[in-house]
Amino acid sequence: MAQQRCMYSLVTVLLLAATLAMGGCPSQPPKPSSTAPTETNAGASSEGANAATAAGRELGSQEEIGGPQAGTLATRIVYFDFDSAVIKGQGVDVVAAHAKYLAANSQARVRLEGNTDERGSREYNIGLGDRRAQSVRRALLLQGVAEGQITTVSYGEERPADPGHDEAAWAKNRRVEIVYLTPADQPVTPPKP
Repeated sequence: MAQQRCMYSLVTVLLLAATLAMGGCPSQPPKPSSTAPTETNAGASSEGANAATAAGRELGSQEEIGGPQAGTLATRIVYFDFDSAVIKGQGVDVVAAHAKYLAANSQARVRLEGNTDERGSREYNIGLGDRRAQSVRRALLLQGVAEGQITTVSYGEERPADPGHDEAAWAKNRRVEIVYLTPADQPVTPPKP
């Protein structure tokens, strides 16, 4: 048990170090932001996520499945600070829980959907959404998830969870959504002749 805690601490430190190293410098100085919303009350905070998921079903060919629903695994969103791709706070625990599940269930697949708030150019926000998705991807890989279980996509500012134009809305929009995929959505490898 103590060895497992030590390993978890080591992985967490490595995860934070890798995220900080890969986050890069912002193109503009970050503005102070409020604390990102949490997903402790699934009914209250899942409203925006459900809207984004519904929009994703309309736009994409891959469908979300139930996936794991217990405890921290029910939380599928990692929030970020303004102009940042660093996983912090509750996001570290969310990523760790999904990494543990995915590592134990090699048939499970996820799509990491990077999103930003509306500030910044479209091109910059696509890049920032990608950096956020890649940050979560690296964290999952560091914790034992296979590369083939993860795909990433950046929607930039195009799929807001909250359409508002204030800090509270922006905080909800700076996120990566972890979407579990159906087996039909899995890439098919053609048999070798």
